[in-house]
Amino acid sequence: MGDNISGSDASDVEVPGSEASGETVAAAPEGTLREVVKRNAFAELMSPKTKQQKLTAPSKATTLTKTKGSRFGMRDGLGAYLKHPESYPPSTVVYYNDDFVAIYDLYPKSSLHLLLLPRDSSKFYMHPFDAFEDTEFLQKVQTEVKKLRKLAAGELRRIYGKFSEQEKARREVMEQEEPSADLPPGRDWEKEIMTGIHARPSMSHLHIHVMSVDRYSDRLKHRKHYNSFATPFFVNIDDFPLARNDPRRHPGREAYLQRDFICWRCSRNFGNKFQQLKDHLAEEFEQWKRL
Repeated sequence: MGDNISGSDASDVEVPGSEASGETVAAAPEGTLREVVKRNAFAELMSPKTKQQKLTAPSKATTLTKTKGSRFGMRDGLGAYLKHPESYPPSTVVYYNDDFVAIYDLYPKSSLHLLLLPRDSSKFYMHPFDAFEDTEFLQKVQTEVKKLRKLAAGELRRIYGKFSEQEKARREVMEQEEPSADLPPGRDWEKEIMTGIHARPSMSHLHIHVMSVDRYSDRLKHRKHYNSFATPFFVNIDDFPLARNDPRRHPGREAYLQRDFICWRCSRNFGNKFQQLKDHLAEEFEQWKRL
């Protein structure tokens, strides 16, 4: 299927192997996204009397070792998560249920980057354009994406809320000895989450990206990494089903990945100067989190 450009980039991916934690959903520590999903606690996160829950951050210790010559080292690298999600710690697998597994991208292209993996085996190896022709399946995916998006938005609030000017009034109320039941809404962090797929995925298994918009990561290393998330090569999940004549069905013809570098936030054109773009993204990130 072409270029290795996915957020779970086949040129980056390491093998989901045998480092089993033995933890199950019920055994996940308090405060992980897995636990939040289990308790359906997003509304609880918004309560002034409840401390903000937090994800278990992905750590280098959970990065798994690549097996030389193994297909799992390349395009099939997501398969192990689908087969045995219970064998991974919450710093790797966010949550799982009968229909989906949500994981941290091992090679994030934004400061928060999650993947949603459908567990319908009939769709494992289908291109998303084809898989999402099934309207019932698409609706199920879109519903699960919304759930994960809310959880990701809550995590952005937890991480960056203390910097955000739009959160100031909300923080002040929450810091009162007896917070009011009517919290100011604060920043709409869901608007800071992008959800979608690549027009030409580099990984075999169907997956949906749920990530912050900042594109700020040391794993963002070259043109394909950036343009695969900053051009129409990245197709919003809510745009499906696509029309038959949608140009995004032809990413090669449209040459999305070869386009100039355009800042996602201010639209400044950096031509082909990637390092200048990277330096600029770092500046934009600092401004973005303070909005």
